[in-house]
Amino acid sequence: MRQALERGLDRNGFDSTAVATAAAARGIDDHDIALVDLGLPDGDGVELCRELRAAYAERPIIVVTGRHDELDVIDALDAGADDYVTKPFSLAVLTARIRRHLDRSSPLTVVGALRIDRRGRRADLAGDPLNLTSREFDLLSALALRSGETVTKNELMSSVWDSHWSKSTHTLAVHVGTLRSKLQRDDESPTIVTVPRLGYRLDAVPSNR
Repeated sequence: MRQALERGLDRNGFDSTAVATAAAARGIDDHDIALVDLGLPDGDGVELCRELRAAYAERPIIVVTGRHDELDVIDALDAGADDYVTKPFSLAVLTARIRRHLDRSSPLTVVGALRIDRRGRRADLAGDPLNLTSREFDLLSALALRSGETVTKNELMSSVWDSHWSKSTHTLAVHVGTLRSKLQRDDESPTIVTVPRLGYRLDAVPSNR
């Protein structure tokens, strides 16, 4: 399974290193994400997650295991794991999760011609800076991190406005409208799509304005 997973990840553009033990995993310090099984021959995968989280605070950890028990999931997440995938799983699903966690852990998000630097709180479209307010930047970042997916109104309000909102979505709609106007520079610009009764989705290349 380990060797098959390594081959599959390599075919999908990842530079992966497969090891059989916790001891070998501790010696790897130059990778961007860790996939950890809980059943290891020389220790507990939960403890390895805890050690990796302490050593690399920002490196995403995905547990890949055959254990389905709820307590195992809780233990792994409490130990610092960011995600939990149980066998059997498809390579497509796993690679999608890997890419999502890598996008979130990186300060840079790219969606088509849109480039967002979350650490520097800057965004540009086809190389031209976008003049965004703080709320607009947070809203665009939240949509960009899940580009191609529908983000619900409640999720956006909670992540952008936190607890300081009155449960009215009018403010959200106003900010989305302003963002749309700032993104409409040419036919290749990303667009914010309204998903009726649910929320909004950022598409990399609009099919129809």
